[in-house]
Amino acid sequence: MMSIKLEQPKSILIVGGGTAGWMAATSFLAAWGENTQITLIESDDIGIIGVGEGSTPYLKQYFSNLNIEEKEWMAACDATYKAGITFPRWSTIKGYESYFHPFFSQFDLKPAEMFFHNSGLRRRGYQADVHPENYFVSSQLVQQKLAPIPDSSIPFDVDYGYHFDSGKLGHFLKTRAKNLGLKHVVDHVQSIVTTAHGEVDHIVSRNSGILNADLYIDCTGFSSLILDKALKVPFQSFNKSLFNNAAIAIPSPALAPDAIAPHTVSTALSNGWAWEIPLTSRVGNGYVYSNDFQSADNAELELRQKLNLVDADVEARHLKMKVGRVEHHWYKNCLGVGLSQGFIEPLEATALMLIQFTLEKFIKRVNSGADTLNEQQHYNQEINATFDGVKDYIVAHYKLNTRTDSQYWHACREDIIISNTLAELIETWDNGEDFERVLTKYKQELVYLRPSWYCILSGMGRFPGSAKTNNQAGPTQQAIAYCEKMAKQYFVSHHSQLSTIHA
Repeated sequence: MMSIKLEQPKSILIVGGGTAGWMAATSFLAAWGENTQITLIESDDIGIIGVGEGSTPYLKQYFSNLNIEEKEWMAACDATYKAGITFPRWSTIKGYESYFHPFFSQFDLKPAEMFFHNSGLRRRGYQADVHPENYFVSSQLVQQKLAPIPDSSIPFDVDYGYHFDSGKLGHFLKTRAKNLGLKHVVDHVQSIVTTAHGEVDHIVSRNSGILNADLYIDCTGFSSLILDKALKVPFQSFNKSLFNNAAIAIPSPALAPDAIAPHTVSTALSNGWAWEIPLTSRVGNGYVYSNDFQSADNAELELRQKLNLVDADVEARHLKMKVGRVEHHWYKNCLGVGLSQGFIEPLEATALMLIQFTLEKFIKRVNSGADTLNEQQHYNQEINATFDGVKDYIVAHYKLNTRTDSQYWHACREDIIISNTLAELIETWDNGEDFERVLTKYKQELVYLRPSWYCILSGMGRFPGSAKTNNQAGPTQQAIAYCEKMAKQYFVSHHSQLSTIHA
């Protein structure tokens, strides 16, 4: 078979808007805008899924690569900073009812090593403090309500994420893309016509007629009009590992500016968990649950009770989730981006990270000029491994839960299917064996790094019930004092930083 070398497409048609579509448009304009005709078609009668989102630190790199300043985009999107995620009520073990998953920096090198050391002692049945919030500076940022932006004298970056209104982020990127020369078509896609070889030949729209391109980008959400409906790319469901398939979103009034802490709160409820995301304009709230265990009406009532909005005239948005991924994200002349390629529930706010990873890795491979078929195969393996690695870490939250108040939580712990990788990680931890060896063994498969695995296993209290005294544990108060000092010395208040951004 004759090999075909990759080359920059002369034309790209992005089908669907939303955050995924406009992130794709922005990325392609930055990479190929001078010599590629880029068009985006979106319907004006299809709403977006976004209800107010959080991100991982990866999003900071996205804006940095595009030379978009925080003041420019954050002000347009009601954005706040995020230094980590707090997880209340996932564990019922005394002293471990809540834990914090921090974002990391070089500030944490010494106290984190003490944390790892203490966790190893506690796993082997010795007394030691193993609460993650005591060993990472970002925990102090949350407690003191400080922004994760260090003083300019610090010679290294500090990882942090954001909270933002996803609808406004899409609008911001849309305006920017149009100003950079993107052709925007507001129309409804009626059909997708394929060739005898199974590629997309053209798209038929209601008012604009036939639209065609060298490369098609499927950003049509869960409906996946191209990858699923037209090209029949197989979909691998994660519903045996992740039971949640629905969500409710209800906004509540904004917090006072000086009360906004830079973290997401993800609280376990009776049949799922509730997010709390503070924006400058409101608080985004939602409940992610399984409708196999609870009705939509009961879930809405439970969320309203949590928010003290039972009798309030505030609309609730009900959403369905299709959790899993396609087998081929790049197939023939189509690339899936966003919900059309897959979705893992938003517990660790990985949706935009996966979009960004999908786009950046694709552009890099096309620019390599290598053989198309080989690159497609390797690319799909890479994206699948990323989805599967994220899935493992999300699944771990459910597998490690110790709640006994509902059949849902029992099923999440006892009935889910977990990967061999996750099983070995947990077994090694439980047996007090060499956890570092297993982390190294699966380094290429684990999207989440060493500190994150220690934080979730220690934070959930995954330790023997009894503990013997010893004199080997690291001095926790020294770590806390260090983190407090670094936070106070090098960071300003979240309120003052936001005032500068939103001025």
